[in-house]
Amino acid sequence: MRATRKEAIATVEVPPGPRGNVVLGSIGDLYRDRLRFVLDVARTYGDVAQYRVAHMRMYQVNHPAGVGRLLHDNHRNYSKDVATFGTLRLILGNGLLTSDGDFWRRQRRLAQPAFHQRRVTAFGDLMTDATLAMLERWRPSVAQDQPLDVAAEFMHLTLEVATRALFSASVERDVDAIGRAITTLLNEVTFRFTFPFYPPLKVPTPRNRRFLAARATLDGVIYGIIAERRRQPGEHDDLLALLMEARDEKTGEGMSDRQLRDEVITLFVAGHETTANALSWSSYLLSTHVAVARKMRAEVDEALQGRIPTAADLPNLPYTRMVIDETLRLYPPAWITNRRAIEDDTICGYRIPADAIVSISPYVTHRDPTLWQNPEGFDPDRFAPERSSGRPHFAYFPFGGGPHQCIGKGFALLEATLVLALLTQQYELHLVPGRRVETVAMATLRPRYGMWMTAHPR
Repeated sequence: MRATRKEAIATVEVPPGPRGNVVLGSIGDLYRDRLRFVLDVARTYGDVAQYRVAHMRMYQVNHPAGVGRLLHDNHRNYSKDVATFGTLRLILGNGLLTSDGDFWRRQRRLAQPAFHQRRVTAFGDLMTDATLAMLERWRPSVAQDQPLDVAAEFMHLTLEVATRALFSASVERDVDAIGRAITTLLNEVTFRFTFPFYPPLKVPTPRNRRFLAARATLDGVIYGIIAERRRQPGEHDDLLALLMEARDEKTGEGMSDRQLRDEVITLFVAGHETTANALSWSSYLLSTHVAVARKMRAEVDEALQGRIPTAADLPNLPYTRMVIDETLRLYPPAWITNRRAIEDDTICGYRIPADAIVSISPYVTHRDPTLWQNPEGFDPDRFAPERSSGRPHFAYFPFGGGPHQCIGKGFALLEATLVLALLTQQYELHLVPGRRVETVAMATLRPRYGMWMTAHPR
């Protein structure tokens, strides 16, 4: 029976949870349907639960107060020394997403100025130009009423935006090679999340050779650009230039080539995959909620009056932003994350022992019926100021939170808002009848079969 929150916090207890299989614990239930399993655990066992996955004991924290404890109040007690981040390090190295401790703090200080709001908004025109080029590519399919896999289209779009924001015009010849390498690496990481016991990279399986070749291609392009910039600094108005110019205020040192490489690839992978998925899911939700789509179209038409949107238009597109926020509530791209406890801790009245693996899932907390009315429904108005007032801070955390909150949050929200506004201004998207829409929970929440839609000019 689920304990009340007041009863649980009164004493330090061992968290409840499913017993699972004698040998494998809950691994079968987890891999059969990851999203259903973590939701059921939260709804059955409450704010904090525990279960076993083979030899590992997992502690799942579901309540906003516990999430805040992990991400903010006691964040130094929780490290990224866990298998999921180890898998990501195969691609990202020791970038901001995967690093920890003093090294992470130094890198965050160095990278932060590149993501100042003024710097980010300067990329608005780049985002709309790339979107207009995508819509132009759609014209032959639109004219023949042929369906488009908008999930693939948005992946291509956000990769192009990330590439040009990072390197400006210096990678024109390498865009396709970068795209293929990134796609291969992301697919391989997704595979390794599903099959964590696959042979390590030193074993020359065909899959491992393919992974290493893709990583070598990406490294070759990035290190080549860094070397060229070192030889001829010149004037470059892109994120790589800002990262290369950054200096530690204590030592005056900048980033090494390896550190630059790791941060650039982190921005590539985290920056394009997550935004593309958010755009795919928002298109799906708008196509299945006619009243919401109509309200957003009215706002876009009124605010833009037929103009191409710019960063300056964002304050006049509050409902469009609420649509994005609600999409990220239902389909947070980074749907789960893990940490390892360094020392014993207490979360929501439950004991978390040292060395425990602790997980938090925005997908779960965003669906807590005690925090959200009709949690499975699509209701952008729940993010209106009057309805958001009083909601616990960590009831909503699609970009994480605390000191480790995603450094690219502003960039991602700017891109998603501009793309969605421009798309809404020019087209209506409708799901292709009979095409399955299903969520697959890997490193991110992707549509398993793509997102096939027809685009109709307005």
